[in-house]
Amino acid sequence: MSKICQITGKKAMVGNNVSHSKRRTKRTFEVNLFSKKFYWVEQDTWISLKVSANGVRTINKIGLDAAIKKASEKGYLYA
Repeated sequence: MSKICQITGKKAMVGNNVSHSKRRTKRTFEVNLFSKKFYWVEQDTWISLKVSANGVRTINKIGLDAAIKKASEKGYLYA
């Protein structure tokens, strides 16, 4: 499975490692992902999501049901 947040859609970025002599080599900036279980009150079930730290904050702010609805509209959720 790829390292993509199911709520915010964040994924790894590519950048440069810059040494002291200013030589540049490619590197990746990975996402701070967690496999976390949430209790979905509206469906009366537990669901398991791969979410970033920002995704957890989003769920805390707007609620799980609204976050899932918004993520599915944008196409970030997968089975």
